Amino acid sequence: MKYLIKSLGLFVFMASCFTVVAQETSDILSDIPQDYKKRSPIYDFSEKKLNSVDTIPDFVSKKNKLKITGTIYESDGVTPAKNVLLFVHQPDEDGNFELKRENKKRYVYHRGWVRTDENGKYTLYTFVPGSYIYGKELKQIYPIVKEPNKPEYKIETFLFDNDPLLTDKCRTKVEEVDPQRILKLDKKEGLWVATRDIILGKEIESY
Repeated sequence: MKYLIKSLGLFVFMASCFTVVAQETSDILSDIPQDYKKRSPIYDFSEKKLNSVDTIPDFVSKKNKLKITGTIYESDGVTPAKNVLLFVHQPDEDGNFELKRENKKRYVYHRGWVRTDENGKYTLYTFVPGSYIYGKELKQIYPIVKEPNKPEYKIETFLFDNDPLLTDKCRTKVEEVDPQRILKLDKKEGLWVATRDIILGKEIESY
């Protein structure tokens, strides 16, 4: 009888946890656009992988491995924002976007999704992108944010402090708006480490 009660209690606990997770996921994705080909790539994830940590494809084989950690805050800049979906995609180490195709829809291969935890935290394992050899574009990682019960929106790209193309004039303009946008890299245990905190709605005029 005691074993039966313990087993029943464990079942109830697991069921309640599953209900909470399912409800949180539903809060984010209750308004997914149905048109697969035209909708934002932020919705093209596998629910099995949707948590606060993700790894970009080819991370293991890349030379300049990068770990990005951060906190996403509510618009007050203080309250951690849980259950927020962050999508990123980026070019490869040569500055080229490697494109794939699935169900007749093209997408950038080097991409990933994270959902912030209870403390608004997230972690991305990726690599430092390159600059396009025939252009003068900065090294960038491109993010999209999706808050619960709100449409997705793009935020300013992640830039790199050691990018030789990041001129003093450009750096000054960026830092006046959001200094967090420039990733300052620190080498630890064989990979680069950087922090990127995000304040929801900071870059949206109509927020």
